Formats: sequence, C-alpha cells, structure tokens
Amino acid sequence: MKVFKWLLRVLPLLYMAAIWYQSSLPSDHFVKLPNSSIDHTIKESLHLIEFAILYVLFVLAFLTRRRPFTPALNLACALFAAFYGVSDEIHQSFYAYRSASWFDLVKDFTGISVCFYFIRGALFKGKFARLSGLLRRIRPR
Repeated sequence: MKVFKWLLRVLPLLYMAAIWYQSSLPSDHFVKLPNSSIDHTIKESLHLIEFAILYVLFVLAFLTRRRPFTPALNLACALFAAFYGVSDEIHQSFYAYRSASWFDLVKDFTGISVCFYFIRGALFKGKFARLSGLLRRIRPR
C-alpha cells in the first residue's frame, strides 16, 4: 500500500513534466489522423480533460496524507491546476509551431470546474456516494 500511496503522490509531478514536454513539441508529433479536421477537433477537445486530470491527480495525492483534506485544500488544488494551464499556454506561445489562446484556457478551466463540482460534492456535500466511497478509500487509516 505504501508504494501505491507514493505513486499517487508522484503522479502529479510526472504528469506536469509530461504536459510541459508535450507542449514544446509540434501538435502532430505523436499522432496525426488522416482527416485534419477530425485531428484538430480531437486535439482541441483534449483541453477539456488535460488539466482536469492534473487537478484530480493533486486531489488523489493530498488524500494520501493523514491530515484532513479540506474544502480550502480542494480549491487550492483546482487553482494550481488552472494556473499550470495558464503557464502552459504561455509556454506554448514561445514556439512557432504551437499556439496559445484564451479559448484553450476556457476549455482547461471548464474541465477543472466539472471535476471540482463532482469531487466537492462527493467529499463535502454528501453527494455522489460511489465517488465519495472511492475517494475515501484512498485516505490512510
């Protein structure tokens, strides 16, 4: 169980490094679909989940601690993921083959907000019983 706990604590940092690395490469470096409009649509829609995943990884990492996971810490996780999204857009603006846009940030923030709604509801509002049970199992005893 200790390995799982430490893996959850390291995952956000590894994921942040992967985002940073991927942002410095051309958008078609890993995958380019034959239909360019579908390729563009899929890659643009990934903004909805990319930083939402980062937020969820932060939540999971903090849930492994013995200290209580508070609403303020939950908000801090969401804000840090959002600020990392801003830094990623700034980072991309320095590469000629990448772009940065306000619309991308809106998509990033939307994904984070949706996950924040469900996690806040599960941990602090008594909603989403299955998600609540899953998140509470991560807490150390």
